[in-house]
Amino acid sequence: MIDLRRLREEPAYRAGIERKRVKAGLIDDVLAADARQREVQTKVEELRARQNAASKEIGKASKDERPAKIAAASLLKEELTAVEAELTELAATVRALAIQLPNPADASVPDGGEEDGVAVRVVGGTLPPPPLDHAAFGEAMGWVETDQAVQMSGTRFAYLMREAVLLELALVQWVMRTLVAEGFTPVVPPVLVREQAMEEAGFFPTDRSQVYEVDGGELFLVGTAEVPLSALHRDQILPEASLPRRYLGMSSCFRREAGTYGKDTRGIFRVHQFDKAEMFSYCDPAKSSEEHEALLAIEEQIVGGLGLPYRVMNIAAGDLGAAAAKKYDLEVWLPSEGAYRELTSCSNYLEYSARRLATRVKGESGNQLLHTLNGTACAVGRTLVFLFEHYQDPNGGFVVPDVLRPFTGFDRVDPVSYAL
Repeated sequence: MIDLRRLREEPAYRAGIERKRVKAGLIDDVLAADARQREVQTKVEELRARQNAASKEIGKASKDERPAKIAAASLLKEELTAVEAELTELAATVRALAIQLPNPADASVPDGGEEDGVAVRVVGGTLPPPPLDHAAFGEAMGWVETDQAVQMSGTRFAYLMREAVLLELALVQWVMRTLVAEGFTPVVPPVLVREQAMEEAGFFPTDRSQVYEVDGGELFLVGTAEVPLSALHRDQILPEASLPRRYLGMSSCFRREAGTYGKDTRGIFRVHQFDKAEMFSYCDPAKSSEEHEALLAIEEQIVGGLGLPYRVMNIAAGDLGAAAAKKYDLEVWLPSEGAYRELTSCSNYLEYSARRLATRVKGESGNQLLHTLNGTACAVGRTLVFLFEHYQDPNGGFVVPDVLRPFTGFDRVDPVSYAL
């Protein structure tokens, strides 16, 4: 949720929202509704003061005066009841409008849309295409089966099989150990949450089309462990000395991939169900920029440890999600496409979600909203896609990255031809 006071008083705050290309007129609608709510709130307070004064006058009135004063007080009560009802309705209107406004883009974020992100740095060189692209390689090795999966579940589903499963589990083990050593608390959270959790995490209403509803809309399947991790300290006040609180959520994730018809349909690059390790940090507001860079450094440590060439992108304002004030994408070179493709991202939400969650920090100057940040430690299936291309050997087999070998129990896999 945005800060309405700052929206009213700070032109730069409004400009940060406008840079995200919000619906025309929405900001003015919010401000108009907010102004009316504050006007009615003042009227309610005045009527309550008059009602209190009237009650005192009744107590002091003579027997003859009392009936008239009681009648006047009854009329005052009726008026107050009507105005309070109007205030309740206005508060709901303001919230319904304001919740559609995104977090303002940070001043360090470039202007523009999807094609306007700015490369912060490039690490490692680009490589020519391997003998097989990731989809063909996964099929040839018997690691990815899509034909039967599509018959069973529909498009964008796959069976992951044989050594690929061991590689996935090795990735999870290695990433978990790496982040626990960095002070993260490992968590396996629920992946079914109520609508309130989606809203408070900053995903509803804007991303509702990407989410699977179950149980008649009572519960929703999460697209990231960020959602349940954000609710872990809902409506709590955390001691300043306990921050940052860093969590690593490991979960299956589910996304509709609405709007991606015909895009990345081969292999397991873009699927409806996948596993992901997600970092989440509750942070002192004064240190969230520093924490953002720390999460990015961990993502680079993981991708660099796998020996994958990548670049870091500062995402443009018009391409940011509703909750992010700033986001870095880490894009890895995909040789078969001759392009960098997104593997991980990390975002600073500032106090946007914390305001909805009522999560605060207790410091010397009192209680204030803390900041929340999140970042992908490992999108497991998509990481396999890049490994399939970068770790093919000349004979068509697969060489296991050094960091994963202690967890797989094998160093390489020879080329084979499997049939179910």
